[in-house]
Amino acid sequence: MAVGDRKTNRWLRAALLAGAAACAIVSACTLPARAQAPDIQSMEPKIPDDAKLLLAANELVYNNDTEKVIARGAVQINYGGYKLVARQVEYNQNTGRLTAYGNIELIEPTGNRVYADEMDLSDDFANGFVNALRIETTDLTKLAATSGERVNGEEMILNHAVYTACTPCATNPTHRSLWQIKAERVVQNGRTKTIRLERARFEMFGKPIAYIPVLEVPDHTVKRKSGFLFPQFSYEQKLGLGITTPYYFAIAPDMDATLSPTVLTRQGFLVEGEFRKRFHNGQITLRAAGIDQWNPGVFTRGTSDRRDDFRGMVASEGRFRINPRWSFGWDVMAQTDNNFSRTYDLDGLEDRIHVNQIYLTGLGDRNVFDLRSFYFDVQDADPQDRLERKQAIAQTLDHEYIVPQPVLGGELSITTNITNVERDLRDAYSVRGNDRFRGLAGGTTRLTSEVEWRRQFVVPGGLVLTPLLAARGDIHRLDMSDPGLGYAGNYVDDNSATRTMLTAGLEARYPILATTDYSTHLFEPIAQIYLRPDEDHAGGLPNEDAQSFVFDATNLFERDKFSGFDRIEGGSRANLGLRYTGTFDNGLRLRSIIGQSFHLGGVNSFATPDLVNAGANSGLETDSSDYVGMAGIDLPNGLSFAHSARLDKDDFSMRRADTSVRFDGARFETEITYTRIAAQPAYGLAEDSSEIQSAAAFKFEDYWSVFGSLTYDIKRQSLSRNGIGFSYDDRDTVFSIVYEQTRDKSGTTANDWSIGARLMFRTLGDINVGDTTLTGFE
Repeated sequence: MAVGDRKTNRWLRAALLAGAAACAIVSACTLPARAQAPDIQSMEPKIPDDAKLLLAANELVYNNDTEKVIARGAVQINYGGYKLVARQVEYNQNTGRLTAYGNIELIEPTGNRVYADEMDLSDDFANGFVNALRIETTDLTKLAATSGERVNGEEMILNHAVYTACTPCATNPTHRSLWQIKAERVVQNGRTKTIRLERARFEMFGKPIAYIPVLEVPDHTVKRKSGFLFPQFSYEQKLGLGITTPYYFAIAPDMDATLSPTVLTRQGFLVEGEFRKRFHNGQITLRAAGIDQWNPGVFTRGTSDRRDDFRGMVASEGRFRINPRWSFGWDVMAQTDNNFSRTYDLDGLEDRIHVNQIYLTGLGDRNVFDLRSFYFDVQDADPQDRLERKQAIAQTLDHEYIVPQPVLGGELSITTNITNVERDLRDAYSVRGNDRFRGLAGGTTRLTSEVEWRRQFVVPGGLVLTPLLAARGDIHRLDMSDPGLGYAGNYVDDNSATRTMLTAGLEARYPILATTDYSTHLFEPIAQIYLRPDEDHAGGLPNEDAQSFVFDATNLFERDKFSGFDRIEGGSRANLGLRYTGTFDNGLRLRSIIGQSFHLGGVNSFATPDLVNAGANSGLETDSSDYVGMAGIDLPNGLSFAHSARLDKDDFSMRRADTSVRFDGARFETEITYTRIAAQPAYGLAEDSSEIQSAAAFKFEDYWSVFGSLTYDIKRQSLSRNGIGFSYDDRDTVFSIVYEQTRDKSGTTANDWSIGARLMFRTLGDINVGDTTLTGFE
């Protein structure tokens, strides 16, 4: 073993730099789309001046006649984090050439490994040659070449190079990647900062599928460059085959754009553009798209898809961080008709309801602020835009503050909400003579503020008591049209109204822990009582944000079970229930909740109808509520079962049930969900509803899988949605194809079925044909 410093061991330094140069030569070919080639000027390793060099060899010879230094037999060099192994290393002081022979392996500090049979470099490392080289990078890509050369101090040349990615090789060295790129010559130019492939071909399954005479791409030192991106493909029933050829514009370091023209065989030429501008604290995006339809007659008669030849949209999105606590942004879209973006499946704009909004948010240690404005763009192909005109144009402000210091030993919080709503058309319908008004024409504003105090006590014996006091006030501006003679409930027709609510509550929990040699069980009886006056103007005020209501085990112990601020739960109420959790040493887990709610006095808010009949047929409209419960079992083999139900308080008939079974295995996974809801005519559900949703995936070979999903309407005995697909995924190559069919009885969907496909090569690019996301799968 010999130890020395860098100045006295120039030839050993040369050996190290030879390996680094070889690595630079090879990595110049890890081209494809990511262009990972290093900068020519940074070829030399960055080794500290005080680094020590360790050399081990079976024999070290200095030949005075030939002026050669030779290390033979299991040569190992460790220097500044670089490790070089070879059978023999020679340094010729006359010619200034360094040569390494036999089973050369260089390990860089980054973890990359370079293998070669022979290296020959000049002592200034401007020029050199590597024979029979191979590289394995830390990102699990591989490259091999018959020879590599550095010439003119600025060009790296690889001859007969082969490049591929092989993630599975990390655990299975015998795995062969499905694809590879072969090129007769790969040239990296350090002056022009480009990589050029000459006479290259792309192979899959060992067969060439594409030939490229010459391809020049920027190297890694060029962050962005204008040029064509991978083409995209799509196929939709009424649009035909679509071919998109995006072109990327690198305008400036903080600006870029993409122009994406698409040819659709049935509808013509769709043009889409996107401009992006970055700032130090955020970015903005501008989008526009348009088409002059060739064949609008293929769309359903009487829809906006068929009405106009020219259709288009403009959209913008912005996100900014004012400081670590505050941010603001927007997401807005305007289009020539109400279904263009959905029909042409524009990325990010294809949802049936596009939520346009502007927001300002703040998050502190003890408070949250959120200010938003909403406009709901309903994409339903109705030429009259009736559903969209029935949607509320809303502005909301939410603020919650928790006092940092305890108040009387407890936690004091203040919640504030301001909501303003404007609507063009009245949104109303009738179910078996029960009128429901989801919104009235005109406007309303509500200011709500609530103060809540709670404190927890643990008394001897383990009983946990939590007293609660709350006070709330509301001020309403009312400027809406009258619901009309068809509405039989209360309605406040003044221009303004106020409302207050005081609450005193107590919760008692008594956790009981039982243990055995193989399991742990926690039983927790829970009792709550809330004393309150009647709800002011019960059912007579607008209800915009508390229309959705389902009574189940998840909200059994909520103080106010309504989903929003527009309704307040009034009258005195008690909630009783039992919560259980069990764990077993073999991995089995059990969980359940069961309970009931009781109206003790005053006016029952759930029995008081409002404009939407929230609470009607909910199971809470009587003094004793329906029974609610849930249970779940998780087995160690991956099988899990969950069931929640609401049972009629008198005859235990099923009012609502949700059941799901899930299995997660090594090769097979599936989930089946059954939902049954009894008729709730006063709430808007005219008849019983029951539905089964299922999704499954089966991995039948390494990397190959088939998957599918369906939704079956039991009441109508028909499939409402179904789809199937299969995929290959070894993390280097992803291929999938999906077919999905949707039976939309409302006629608001332009395309009833679609086919999507995806082909992705890691480090190269991604080709998509339509949407490969199947409903029921993440």
